[in-house]
Amino acid sequence: MKMQVRLKVVVVALCFGLAPAVAAEARLPADVANYVEQREGCDHFRGEIPDPPDQQRMKEFEREIRKLCTGTDKKLVKLKRKYAKNQAVMKRLNEFEEGIESPPASSSW
Repeated sequence: MKMQVRLKVVVVALCFGLAPAVAAEARLPADVANYVEQREGCDHFRGEIPDPPDQQRMKEFEREIRKLCTGTDKKLVKLKRKYAKNQAVMKRLNEFEEGIESPPASSSW
């Protein structure tokens, strides 16, 4: 019984501890909040490359990186232009590294 009470106290404490971060994200415009979610997923997979490389896991990582990271450079620039006068949005967007996508492969004609 005491363990259940302790567990409830811990869960409540965690919820209150995370509440300010969740509230701040909730105040972001929808397009920015969607970008933040996508980009955080992208950054997660960019930082979790398996070592030593496992071919199956590498395929999974490459697929997720393509899905989540493609277009994020352009989106970040567009959102920064759109919200240039909104300090709260700019503070959040400035947390992301710019230019993470590989440049397009040049075609040899």
